[in-house]
Amino acid sequence: MHPLIREMEARAARQARGPTRRTVLKAGAGSGLIVLCGACSTPPAVPRTGGVAADGTGTGPFAPNAFVRIGSDDIVTIVCKHHEMGQGNMTGLASIVADELDADWARVRAEQAPSNAKLYNNLAFGPMQGTGGSSAIANAYEQMREAGATARAMLVAAAAQAWGVDPAEIRTRASVLSHASGRRATYGEMAEAASRLPLPDKPALKSPAQFVYIGKERGAPRVDSPSKCDGTAVYTSDVKLPGLLTALIAWPPSFGARLVSFDASAARQVKGVVDVVQVPEGVAVVATGTWAALQGRRALVVQWDESAGRALDSDALLASYRAQAARPGLPFTKPAASQSAAAGVKTVDAVYEFPFLAHATMEPMNCVAWLHDGQLDTWSGHQFPSLDHQFAAQAAGLPMERVHLHSVLSGGSFGRRANGAADFTVAAVHVAKAIGGRAPVRLQYMREDDMGAGYYRPLVLHAVRASVDGRGRIADWSHTIVGQSIMAGTPMASMIKEGIDETLVEGVHPSAYDLPMLRGQAHMPVLPVRPLWWRSVGNTHTAFVMETMVDELAEAAGRDPLEFRLKLLHRSPRAAGVLRLAAEKAGWGRAGAPGSALGLAVHESFKSFVAQVAEVSMRDGKLKVERVVCAVDCGLAVNPDVVRAQMEGGIGFALGALYYGEIELRGGRAVQRNFDGYRSLRLHEMPRVEVHIVPSPEAPTGVGEPGVPPLAPAVVNAMARLGVPRVRRLPLSRGHFVAT
Repeated sequence: MHPLIREMEARAARQARGPTRRTVLKAGAGSGLIVLCGACSTPPAVPRTGGVAADGTGTGPFAPNAFVRIGSDDIVTIVCKHHEMGQGNMTGLASIVADELDADWARVRAEQAPSNAKLYNNLAFGPMQGTGGSSAIANAYEQMREAGATARAMLVAAAAQAWGVDPAEIRTRASVLSHASGRRATYGEMAEAASRLPLPDKPALKSPAQFVYIGKERGAPRVDSPSKCDGTAVYTSDVKLPGLLTALIAWPPSFGARLVSFDASAARQVKGVVDVVQVPEGVAVVATGTWAALQGRRALVVQWDESAGRALDSDALLASYRAQAARPGLPFTKPAASQSAAAGVKTVDAVYEFPFLAHATMEPMNCVAWLHDGQLDTWSGHQFPSLDHQFAAQAAGLPMERVHLHSVLSGGSFGRRANGAADFTVAAVHVAKAIGGRAPVRLQYMREDDMGAGYYRPLVLHAVRASVDGRGRIADWSHTIVGQSIMAGTPMASMIKEGIDETLVEGVHPSAYDLPMLRGQAHMPVLPVRPLWWRSVGNTHTAFVMETMVDELAEAAGRDPLEFRLKLLHRSPRAAGVLRLAAEKAGWGRAGAPGSALGLAVHESFKSFVAQVAEVSMRDGKLKVERVVCAVDCGLAVNPDVVRAQMEGGIGFALGALYYGEIELRGGRAVQRNFDGYRSLRLHEMPRVEVHIVPSPEAPTGVGEPGVPPLAPAVVNAMARLGVPRVRRLPLSRGHFVAT
């Protein structure tokens, strides 16, 4: 390890012991025995022999596994294997460990894990380290409990040995061991003795009644809030290295564009510009700072061949999608069961159109890359370290063991940083390599660079024909989906089964509704526009279609939308439960204010169930969402306040997309390239939100994304109850329903 990097990390570790509770990622897993996870679907067994970490790192005398370190100063450091992007999983993971450990939360620190899939793999993804699919708490819950319980059991055993008493007589609370005889020791005082003991066979876990932090309303305050409030939180732009340069790339201006030539003479004359180099992504201007790099890029003269994408146009693509939907596609359901329909069948035909969507993270993509001494170090918001590590090594031409990833906080992701091509990491390495490794370099995307270059939620079209009979039963449902595959050509291509990308059809098949008559088929066109998952992935469009179509069928059948849904949910009691709860809390069935109406929706995603009721008013043809009542069943809510925050954030995120979200393509170029054209929801547009969490003994399930899908259909269903024609194309600003 380079001495400078070692010093940076030592300084970060010292800062972590301060009042901000912040630590910057350490390169090693800490001293002590390391737990090898491997690819597994259940929590890995804790190794039964002690030892020191292979790299000899660590600040505390006691490190029973890869997740816990306890120092003689009583600081408990918990290594979080999932990336923090604002969703609160560092707090969640740390609180699980701290609860089983009986740690004093005031002495707990959390840090992000290094890139090491053997130690920190996502148990839902097999041998891959990464954060996504709302899986952080869900996959790690039992594993983190065992990590904390192991450490506690060893501390108890050490105290029992030192005091000559039975371990069962020792009590633990707030990082203190005590005995009825009056003997007492802090965890730090007993840490060294505990480090010499073998690991327990199977540590006893607490019963839920014993939890101190898990599931408690005021259990564990967020570990990342203090540093984000006082400015000490470290993001990629905060990384400081001697001689650090900044690079901006002149990217292709349109999809499919090819670099023909460039003239860098004027750019090289700009004060602060150090070099101009060609990289696979385009032409990089390397400078002493961002302003110089920006001015240098503006001075570049670049010639592009844009002929390949000139015909790429959103309206033309939708016309093509409509034509494809009229043709047979690949089936994604088994042959539909025959339904005997009663008389009086009513049929609804609908075509739904969804635009490309950008992630629009507050922090645009960036990465620091440093090639030195035959190795590579990178600093970024590495959401999928396994992929970033592999692709960075390939780009640098180095073996993976000579590549070191350092994860810092991310200013949002919504799927953008979990890129199957590790695009911004690879681009940074390309620039570092192109300048000969003379200095560390930070590649910075401007917002226009990121928003205009793809990796969008795909453009999608649904064509649905469904019928209800005279007895109010769904008699037929034919469903065609046209949209790009997100998984094709990525390391996750195994999610394409029998030619169907599961993320394209999720939410339609499978569905919480009992629809044995459903016949589904799909088309997956290949385009030069790069697709990517977007917060809640396929559920962003499938939930809208399912919930607005079910609502419309209820209307055609003359049935109450709530009761109509409940009959279809007889096989999904948890979905029915959140729907009833949200409806009850929202006052469904009671008269509302004049000019307002309620609309509802329910959806299952990431193994969680969320129902939302939107109260909507219309004034002079303009929409206002007054209130949203949300009910969520996510199994055990490890941190209820974080769960509420994710539901609230998901509602705001979804409402912004419903109102304004759209990337239009014209002549192969993105029309919207910044927040002036790609609007986000503003504070005054945020409705009142009530979140009700269903108490549950079930294991934790996803939270980060399930709050997004039900919002748009709930709002649109309320609009229909106010007499607005059914909305088939988003965003709503296209229909001038939103006062922009």
